[in-house]
Amino acid sequence: MKIERIEAEGYENVVMCSDPDTGLKAIIAVHDTTLGPALGGLRMWNYKTDEEAITDVLRLSRGMTYKSACANTGLGGGKAVIIGDQNKDKSERLFRAMGRFVETLGGSYITAEDVGIGIQELEWLHKETKYVTGLSRQSGSSGNPSPFTARGCIRGLFACTEEKFGTSHLDRLHYSVQGLGQVGGEVVRCLSMLGARVTVSDINEDRCVEFSALPGVEVAYGDEIYDIDADVFMPCALGGVLNGDTIPRLKVKVIAGAANNQLLTESHATMIHDHDILYAPDFIINAGGIINVSVEVRPEGYDERTAVTKIENIYNGLREVFETSRRENLTPAEAAYQVAQNRLDEARQVNGHSVADSTS
Repeated sequence: MKIERIEAEGYENVVMCSDPDTGLKAIIAVHDTTLGPALGGLRMWNYKTDEEAITDVLRLSRGMTYKSACANTGLGGGKAVIIGDQNKDKSERLFRAMGRFVETLGGSYITAEDVGIGIQELEWLHKETKYVTGLSRQSGSSGNPSPFTARGCIRGLFACTEEKFGTSHLDRLHYSVQGLGQVGGEVVRCLSMLGARVTVSDINEDRCVEFSALPGVEVAYGDEIYDIDADVFMPCALGGVLNGDTIPRLKVKVIAGAANNQLLTESHATMIHDHDILYAPDFIINAGGIINVSVEVRPEGYDERTAVTKIENIYNGLREVFETSRRENLTPAEAAYQVAQNRLDEARQVNGHSVADSTS
């Protein structure tokens, strides 16, 4: 197993692993541990180049720092990616090698489930490292974090609809949801149960057919989802979907989804604001999963009631962001970064932790 250090300004540690014996090629990025060890999911994706994978893991890691800071998890930000096809390349040997890679960081990074990874893969990792969260409930762990991420998104929707429409009746609105994975699918099921109208889209057409059977759910194919005349757009797939091409096409008043790094660049937050669309910063509204697994790493162990109580506070977190945005004439994204940075700065003053500025 060969491990190389990658220099990245503003990050505490970025390392790439290559293991020819198992086929593992992976990157771990530890962005900031001011508030505690870096916790963030492991993603498996068929990146076209190493550079694409590095860009993704750096953006995701940085977002986890802000997410944990705003959610008061007591943890820092990190992320890991495996370069590979999640449908063809999974094996116990590969994931045990990934576990050994995680172990080399000595607990500065704790991993969890993300795109392309399930509890089975985490169990394989756990054979080689203790720095794993989100294992099965039977093992005493917190289980799949996706339902908790979805729960937090629904809770956050109340803050968004109250801010923009003056109503907490989610059933009266029309939602366009991009991505029917574990989180997006759970969000759609919940909205359907509430009686809302939902238009869905996913790269897997079989998933679209499956969800079209739910009450109030209809399908848009491909990038038609950006043209749907709805009240709320919910990006629940991959990042970078809010950009100069897609934002002008949107016919919604709110963007509030579960995907990480929805903005292609931070400047696109201003474009959204200029289009009179309320944006719920992704690292606020999608924090339910990380909040759930953060409860697991407490000395007293996992307790679901504690996790759910903390997830309910996503509503208050978004209210704080929207109020800061209005008061200081900032975009909601700028206000959220300010809240996160203030908490990091306060912690550094208290504990004397000295790292590169996490905004770089």
